[in-house]
Amino acid sequence: MLTPMPPDGCNVEVITWRVERENSSRAAPWWWPAGWLLAAVWAAAFPLFSGVGTHRVWGVCAAGGYTAAAVAARVLPRPLALRIPVAVALTGAVVLPLLLLLLTGQAQSEVDVIERSGRLLYERGTPYLEAPRRVEEYTPYLPGMALLGIPRALLGEHGWAARYFGDARVWCAAVFLACLVASRGVVRQPCLVRGGGDARFTAVTAVLTASPVVALPLCVSGVDLPLAGLCVLAIAFAVRGRPVAAGLVLAAACSLKWTAWPAIPVVVALLGCAWGARQALRCAGTAVAGTALLVLPSALLSPGPMVQQVLAFPTGRGELATPAASSLPGRLLAEQGAMGWAAAMALLVCGAIGVGVSLLVRPPTDAVAAADRLAIGLAIAFLLAPAGRFGYLALPVLLVVWARSVDTPGAPPDAPPTPIRTDTSSVPVGGVGSVGGGRPS
Repeated sequence: MLTPMPPDGCNVEVITWRVERENSSRAAPWWWPAGWLLAAVWAAAFPLFSGVGTHRVWGVCAAGGYTAAAVAARVLPRPLALRIPVAVALTGAVVLPLLLLLLTGQAQSEVDVIERSGRLLYERGTPYLEAPRRVEEYTPYLPGMALLGIPRALLGEHGWAARYFGDARVWCAAVFLACLVASRGVVRQPCLVRGGGDARFTAVTAVLTASPVVALPLCVSGVDLPLAGLCVLAIAFAVRGRPVAAGLVLAAACSLKWTAWPAIPVVVALLGCAWGARQALRCAGTAVAGTALLVLPSALLSPGPMVQQVLAFPTGRGELATPAASSLPGRLLAEQGAMGWAAAMALLVCGAIGVGVSLLVRPPTDAVAAADRLAIGLAIAFLLAPAGRFGYLALPVLLVVWARSVDTPGAPPDAPPTPIRTDTSSVPVGGVGSVGGGRPS
């Protein structure tokens, strides 16, 4: 509904200026600085309690960045109080620690694993060692992950280019951010006024990247970020009714880690409900064929090592114990012996069946529903897996937040653009750039 026009003789520009001035003088909501302060407390715990060097480095930098962001959000007026803290937090929690870790060559073991597997894939055609003797020599990822280690194999170990552009974390972050940006472009509604939705998505993406959920893994390992980005991009393609593109993206995700496989039934159910069974089958066929094409060559060259390292090792049934040992329910059950491990696996299967039945009974119809269903399935898997880390739960959080920042309900995907009212006699008080974007209601 349009805002009533001001009385005759009243200048619209003056009223707009006064409204913007009043809004800019208001302080940010209380939860904004409180959120940054909470993140600062969380980050400050790492240098005090963590035994991992990369976590301590990140914690020191991020705690300072989040604290400065909280101060800025408290003392600055709008809109600076909403923008400046995000930039400060990004600098302190992402830019500075990542550059420092890259400069000093510090990284979690996952980065070395990806880079070694990339070198093996480049030299031998398979990323798996035949007889690994240490945990660090295991490659618990599918062959697609090794592609992110190819830059290290090409650039070597020496020189500034190798130090900054050979590091697998840089490419993990690049894939993640590229997928987020691409997902917004895919699901954007075909209307002429796009500024509001794009601004919201940019703001949410910046805050999400600056938050500990993304900033910590991005700086120290980044191994799960490409999978997260590809999952959200696959959902975006499915929302727009593009089954082949969704299937190809799913194949790329499923060739990184087997934890991406639950995304296939979710995306297929979304396509089937919104676009029909034919489109769903096209997506499923493309995803399965693409995954096989990416995984089978290494599986044929190293069948035994691949099964041992990709399936047995992460589930706690390998010759060596996995370092992923957070105190989650599945891990606690597995520590009780063979019966406990069997109970954890049984609960995991029951959870998977429950999510599968929900997809049949009530399939998702939009990005939010699909992301939520996938997030629930992954959360169940991570909680009940015999071996896991608390950090894995960042993926469900990413899915839930992304869907609510990028989804634009209200118009069918192929609806024609809504014309913009150009009659100046009906411009609302806030001007064309006010809430509603100048579109008639």
